[in-house]
Amino acid sequence: MSRTLSEAESKKLLESHGVQFLPEELVSGPDEAAAAAQRLGFPVVAKLCGDNIAHKTERGLVRLGLNSAEAVSAATRELLDAAVPGDSALGVLVAPMVDGDRELIAGANRDAQFGPTVLVGVGGVLAEAIEDVAVRLAPITPLDAREMVEQLGAQRLLGEFRGEPPVDVDVLVGILMALSAAVTEPLPDGSLIASVDLNPLIVHRGRPVPVDALVELADPGPGTAAGASGAATSGGGRR
Repeated sequence: MSRTLSEAESKKLLESHGVQFLPEELVSGPDEAAAAAQRLGFPVVAKLCGDNIAHKTERGLVRLGLNSAEAVSAATRELLDAAVPGDSALGVLVAPMVDGDRELIAGANRDAQFGPTVLVGVGGVLAEAIEDVAVRLAPITPLDAREMVEQLGAQRLLGEFRGEPPVDVDVLVGILMALSAAVTEPLPDGSLIASVDLNPLIVHRGRPVPVDALVELADPGPGTAAGASGAATSGGGRR
């Protein structure tokens, strides 16, 4: 039986494997949110956070570009009021606002046939329309990760773009290596990561910054560990 983690829990788990996120705070009310925003620095983003909230943007559960304590307080009230029982809402995440003209996606998946895989591609709202992605079996090497980036068709997005520097490929490789470790290593309780979605990675001044994360866990079942070890021996072969 699979279980989806909240955004806050997803980020905490991925941070333990080396994915670096911006500082953010999970709050339970408007006053606490305003105080968090002042500590983090304006502008900020506010997002409803819950164990069963997978599509925040589609449901209108994200507030962008909040520039004052009053705006953060009002947004927090609206988000908490919009929660439904099925969301298992934990509170509101307050995080720094990140801007950029380019968005990438990175992720991992435990494929029923191939085992653990890692993915990188063009992200944001265009991810499903363009479908420009590269996938490798995990675990991957740094060379595999660089080849995945070079495999993408939208290479112009990775170079200098609208006055911004090229994408820092070293940072992107580090994210892919962290995802590879996360999807191939069992958790302390024996469960496994079924999938990871980092979408989008906003390219801010050349640096890919993961601003959202969604992790789905799968309980270990017959053959699962064998599948993981089998993928581990296959190296970074192409899917």
